[in-house]
Formats: sequence, C-alpha cells, structure tokens
Amino acid sequence: MSRELFDEPLTPAGRLFLQRDTNIAVICCLGGHEPLRIDDIKAVVAGSMLTKHPRLSSILVINKNGQEYWRKTDIDLDRHIFIHHDPIEEAKDDEDAANIFMADLAVSVPFGTDKPLWEVHLLTSHNCAVIRVHHAVGDGISLLSFFLTMCRKADDPKKMPAVNQVAYNSDYGKDAIGRLLWKLLKVVWFTMVFMIHFIGRALWVRDERTVVSGGAGVELWPRKLVTARFLIDDMKIVKKSIPNTTINDVLFGVISFGLSKYMETRSSKPLREGLRITGVAMVNLRPHGYQDLEGFMKDRSTRWGNKFGMLVLPTYYHRSGSDPLEYVRRAKAMIDQKKSSLESFLSYKLGYLVMAIFGAKVIFLFSSIFRYISSYLLIKKGKETS
Repeated sequence: MSRELFDEPLTPAGRLFLQRDTNIAVICCLGGHEPLRIDDIKAVVAGSMLTKHPRLSSILVINKNGQEYWRKTDIDLDRHIFIHHDPIEEAKDDEDAANIFMADLAVSVPFGTDKPLWEVHLLTSHNCAVIRVHHAVGDGISLLSFFLTMCRKADDPKKMPAVNQVAYNSDYGKDAIGRLLWKLLKVVWFTMVFMIHFIGRALWVRDERTVVSGGAGVELWPRKLVTARFLIDDMKIVKKSIPNTTINDVLFGVISFGLSKYMETRSSKPLREGLRITGVAMVNLRPHGYQDLEGFMKDRSTRWGNKFGMLVLPTYYHRSGSDPLEYVRRAKAMIDQKKSSLESFLSYKLGYLVMAIFGAKVIFLFSSIFRYISSYLLIKKGKETS
C-alpha cells in the first residue's frame, strides 16, 4: 500500500515554523565527563523510538496544491549523525567550544526535505553532542521528553531516569465566594488588557530602537552564544527576601537589571528613564511537564508537537544606583498580573485558529511579534518556578 495514504498533514503551528520569517530550529547540547563512545551512541539512537514515532521518522512533503504533509520513511543514521573529530581551536574550554559550534549552527545551511528534520553532531574532542531539530517537528517539552527515553539510570541501565512531575497549587476549593469572584474579575480584566496589548504588538506596536535592537536581516547575522550560571541557592536567598516570590520572578528581575546595566554602558546617548524593552516568553501549556514518549503517543490530551503560548513581558530601563531588589519586586508585580490572565492560552488558540483558517497568508501577524520585540524567554510552569 502506498505511503501517501498514511500522510499526516502538518498542524497550523508546524506550518507556521516552515515559513521564511519564522523558520526556526531547536538546538541543544549534551555534555559529559567521559569520551564519547560513537558506536554505543549510534546503537542507542538506532534502537530508540526514532524508528517508531511517525513525526521523528517522517520527511516533509508538499503536494501540488502547496499543502504540507509528514510522510513515513526509512532512517539512514549516517545522514543524521555527524562526527567532528577536530577541536575548535579558538575555544577556551569545552563549554566555549559548544557555544561557538551552536552559534555557527544557528545560521548554517537549512534542513533538506529529503530526510527527517533532525540531526546529531558529535564533538569528540569536547565530549559533547549538539542536537538540531526543526521546530515544526515539536517544541522543547516534546523533544526533551523524547531524549529522556534514550537515557538510563547509572545504577540500573534497564530503567529510565525518573522525572518529578510538576506540582501545581490548587487553593480554589478553600477560598470564600467573595475571593473567588475577585479572582475571576482579575482574570477577565487582565486577559482583556493583555490580549489587546498582544494583538497591538502583532500588528503595529514596536520598541524604540536601542543598542539591543536588531535590524534588517538580523536572523542571518553572525551569532555569539554565551552561557551564564546562577546558583539556585543564591536565587533562593533573594526569593526569600520578598514574600511570595518565585524563582521565575528572581530570574526575570536579574534579566531586567542586566539589560538596564548593559544599555546604560553601551548607549552613546542618555536613555529615558522607564524606556520599555519588550520580551516574549514561551509558556508550556501541557498539564504536566516532561513525560515519556509512549505517553505522548497514547495520550491525546498531551499530544506531540508544538503546544505553547506566548506572553508579552515588558521590562523598563532604570538608572543604576537604585535598590537591585526593586527589579525583582517590579518583575514579581508584572508576572503576577500575567499569571492572573489567560494570555498564554488564548495566544496559542488565536494563533492556531488564524493559521487553520487563513494559513500562511497571515504569517506577517506572527513574524511581526518577533521583529518588534527585543528579547525572548522560556517559562516552565511549576511550584518553584512559575
């Protein structure tokens, strides 16, 4: 029977990530202390669910009417796994080498459509693997859940590592009717206000030009990737200094403070106090965090693919000399309002509906959001983080 009979049409989100202005790949790095065992890695990949899951073992085809489909195919690992033996000479250490490689990979040759849209690069001199997957295949939660299926416990190689499920607060049953009504009113009000802001940002509103603004063709500019480490214990100390603060509040406060310092240092002219710098945060909308791939294949409610919403998160420039904790307090106040809205859920539904009805003709609505803002963040819901 012809494979065409089993073609799976792309979802609206998948089609969004195939357009020229929003053609995005997910790139991640896995590092280790021991040398990479190439043959073992190939054996694990060959025996993994790559050969079972239709999305990961399908090529992208476009019919004569311009409609995109996934079509099951056979996987040739030699076309997906690339081995790089030569060290990256300009790198200071293995982490810097991975950053340089990923920065170059971000603007490298796009995926071909004659094979499934993923690849693994093994940097043997730096004991790390860099994975590149097209965003049309799935979002970060889908892909991390897949890669967990290829991991095993060190003390029991037959078992997969356990992942603690996210705990969610649910105090609504304990609230009085008056408090529930007040919460409902806040949800309605903040949802209405933030969705108007979201639509305005998609259509015409943009940030003022600053030193962190891009320009025409910024997606093709050379990349510089730098990683920074924050000790979770240090962040918890800051978190405890302000009541009911979360790790996400602290992290966003750090980002706000860092942006203000960077702009103050690099700007050639005085900056206006309160200058707005807009970011977009991607929010996972699945009811649970990571889960094994078999769960994604069986449970229709947590389907594979792209299921995330967007939040417009503004930060504001403030001159140095103020209390650094003020950045955290402002971040907390703003994020609390965002939590009281349905912006992330409705932005996902709005995008899905518009793409399903009008298709790629309205891609400018979504690409303008990415062009008119200054930064991107990822938020994962959880008791300690969101």
